[in-house]
Amino acid sequence: MLQVMCLLFFAANRHPCYRLVIAANRDEFYRRPTETARFWANAPHVLGGRDLEQGGTWLGITHDGRWGAVTNYREITSRQHDSSRGHLIRDYLVGEDAAEHYIDKVYHRGDQYAGFNLIIADPAHTIHYSNRGSDPQVCSDGVYGLSNHLLDSPWPKLTEGKNRLNKLLEPDGDLSVPSLFSLLSNQHQAVTGLPDTGIGDELERLLSPAFISSRDYGTRSSTIILVDREHRVQFIERSFQSSADRLPSPETFQTTSHSFTIHRL
Repeated sequence: MLQVMCLLFFAANRHPCYRLVIAANRDEFYRRPTETARFWANAPHVLGGRDLEQGGTWLGITHDGRWGAVTNYREITSRQHDSSRGHLIRDYLVGEDAAEHYIDKVYHRGDQYAGFNLIIADPAHTIHYSNRGSDPQVCSDGVYGLSNHLLDSPWPKLTEGKNRLNKLLEPDGDLSVPSLFSLLSNQHQAVTGLPDTGIGDELERLLSPAFISSRDYGTRSSTIILVDREHRVQFIERSFQSSADRLPSPETFQTTSHSFTIHRL
């Protein structure tokens, strides 16, 4: 079974105004039911979207500054797994584990899940772990990209997106919500440098843009999270609609916005 899902860029302490910048796309089958980003009724300190099929999430942040994101690792497999990868983020955000402790627990049960990349962060550490890679990796200050391979794998959309984000972070760059959404809405299909994940060149090209649009699946939402030096959080989500006669487009969306100040630092 082919697994395709998500694109994430984040910058830690690379801008004078923002300690954290996150720009992320969620790619998913259109038929999978989803709830737009909100504070959860069963965990009011958690902000994020919800996968209504399994109850997990792909990206979220809490009132105390903990955040997490998960992407699928692209592979073709017939093996079925009982555990949903979206639960990895849900359980971290709802719980109280420090990032290091939580990653250690996941590391010892990673074989229960299909291939994934996990980013878990608290005010002390940001850590990446993939059950298709090596040991967990602490991310120092810098700019990172994650798609459906390992952290910073040089796939065309990842390389182009990181280059664009680095330019926005420069002293004369235009780091703004519209410019970050523009980065995520790029529909250019790569011709060269495509990965070989066993799905064929045509499908590799189809999945190569930052914003994916196809008959059955594509980019369902784009999210920007900004945390400034005063610990104020902006969370802006664009949701894209599809139908039998209309594919999702980055120009047609609904916006959900939230803001709060991180506490318990």
